[in-house]
Amino acid sequence: MSNTIGVVVIGRNEGERLRKCLQSIKDNRVDRFVYVDSGSTDNSLEIAENQGAHIVHLNTDIPFSAGRARNEGFRYLTEQYNDLEYVQFVDGDCMIESNWMDAGLAYLNENPDYVIVAGQRKELFPDSSVYNMMCDYEWNTPIGDAKASGGDFIIRTEAFSEVNGFNPKVVAGEEPDLCYRLRQKGWRIRRIDHIMTYHDAAMTKFSQWWKRTKRSGHAYTQGYDLHKADKEGYNKKEVIRIMQWSVVLPFVVLLGTAFIHFLFVVALMLYPVRLFRIYHNLSKKYGKGRNTFINSWFVSLAVFPQMVGLALYYYRKLRSRDMKIIEYS
Repeated sequence: MSNTIGVVVIGRNEGERLRKCLQSIKDNRVDRFVYVDSGSTDNSLEIAENQGAHIVHLNTDIPFSAGRARNEGFRYLTEQYNDLEYVQFVDGDCMIESNWMDAGLAYLNENPDYVIVAGQRKELFPDSSVYNMMCDYEWNTPIGDAKASGGDFIIRTEAFSEVNGFNPKVVAGEEPDLCYRLRQKGWRIRRIDHIMTYHDAAMTKFSQWWKRTKRSGHAYTQGYDLHKADKEGYNKKEVIRIMQWSVVLPFVVLLGTAFIHFLFVVALMLYPVRLFRIYHNLSKKYGKGRNTFINSWFVSLAVFPQMVGLALYYYRKLRSRDMKIIEYS
């Protein structure tokens, strides 16, 4: 593997998942990698040291964020190795496919207009819970040009520095925010038909799903608030959708209950109509079946925890509170 690429791994209390992640980097024949730890209390630091990783400890006096951690890792790597042309970012709960970086680098070398390349992420244990199954659905993203990547991708170091990396104050949805700013500079993003990483969500509880989905509502809202003056309407549709289905329609239902019973029935029926519309659309991509229906049900329910995340963002902003990460593990 070329010495022009390094890897930044971020994590917190990943344990055995981190060991597998770091081993997968070495399986890709890369020896320039750093692990950025966000206050782990398990044996993650010992694992990283045993795997030969450079280690960066985040200052605990400043609120943690994935963007901040990745920025610190990028800064460390590029200071240690000033000839790096590319950096692979990966989360500590993921393993990199053994020949992914060869494929990713080949694409970027052949396509100078592209700044980021990503592949396909797969869930390691999709059958262990409905929540892991839904993650596997979520990772099944279209091949081709994309507006954004997830947390795992290869990027040109020059372009990352040009936009000052991740916004460290964006505590969720930091990758789409980075990609948005890169696209404003004229860069392009590509997802290729190649397995990139295997993810271990380890989600077994409804409470974990609720917190993770609340985090997505916070992410949509913060992203919209940061870029609402721009013409693209970044996250505008998502914020409107959350408001429509979790605030406006419930208000209409309550209004109908009190005054106009027909309005109550019509408004309430819109929820099952939406559920089956979601199921119909997902069936085109994944086929009909139990898992698709379960996923559709959770997608329709998601607006409620997302509304909690939306409200939390504005509460923090109005009270001038720190934007802290929302953990679900």
